[in-house]
Amino acid sequence: MSSLITILGPTATGKTALAAEVAFRLEGEIISADSRQVFRGMDIGTGKDLADYTLHGTTVPHHLIDICEPGEEYSAYRFLRGFNTVLNDIQHRGRQPILCGGTGLYIDAVVRRYRLADAPFDADYRRSLEPYSDEQLTARLAALGPLHNHTDTESRDRLVRALEIQEFALAHPEACTQAPALDHRIYGLLLPRQEVIDRIERRLRRRMEEGMTSEVQHLLNQGVPPERLMRYGLEYRHVTRFLLGQCTEDELFRDLFTDIRRFAKRQMTWFRRMERNGVPIRWLDGTLPLDAKASIVCDDHEEKKAPLGTP
Repeated sequence: MSSLITILGPTATGKTALAAEVAFRLEGEIISADSRQVFRGMDIGTGKDLADYTLHGTTVPHHLIDICEPGEEYSAYRFLRGFNTVLNDIQHRGRQPILCGGTGLYIDAVVRRYRLADAPFDADYRRSLEPYSDEQLTARLAALGPLHNHTDTESRDRLVRALEIQEFALAHPEACTQAPALDHRIYGLLLPRQEVIDRIERRLRRRMEEGMTSEVQHLLNQGVPPERLMRYGLEYRHVTRFLLGQCTEDELFRDLFTDIRRFAKRQMTWFRRMERNGVPIRWLDGTLPLDAKASIVCDDHEEKKAPLGTP
């Protein structure tokens, strides 16, 4: 069975740098599991850290980054379909695939092999749900199987869409996509809480200095609707509000810093839930030097790859 190395962790813990170093050593290629880095022209706000892919004079191949135009819809289904295509190509060339990112839904979809469908918006179906309460629809969704994304029940719109997708998938199994069975080796980066907070603050200040506000203004000038931009994550939500005059620069930094910290906690909650669902994650000390962390992953890989009886 083919192996997949996965490197996950909360924001600002150094996932990309570690994945690139491991890929360089193992002649591997990185598949991004980030729901926002797929968009072109959204570099600073999504933290693409493209420089991390170049090391030792070599650019490590990376995939599922800069594949969509701003304003497009991107979903877990599209990610999974793209993942399968890229994975097959990497394996065909005899290289080691490395999944890296912080979007727990995408990683979980690969590891636990979600069956996802690209359900069309169905006006008649949606009208049929109107007489039912949110509680009734939540119970109906729960009866269809495990709830993958708990945010699906946070609003009526998300709840209806989740039901639309799940019931379409049941009616049209041929339209579903699913990751292949793989030998998963999953590593998480763990840092002391205060260290994560300090890193988030330093990175946010750097992004502001690098022109994150100008990046968002450019997207607005290109015609990306403000309401769509605000759906692309915390940075774009808060900076768009600032550019629309809905908050001051000081409020922008303060509120964004607070929300990113909360986001990091939610990421850890998702990864811990994966563990409770039977997904083994080997947590690495994020304060170790990059070389030491990469050696742990690579030595583990070589050990598991060796046939029985190999000294």
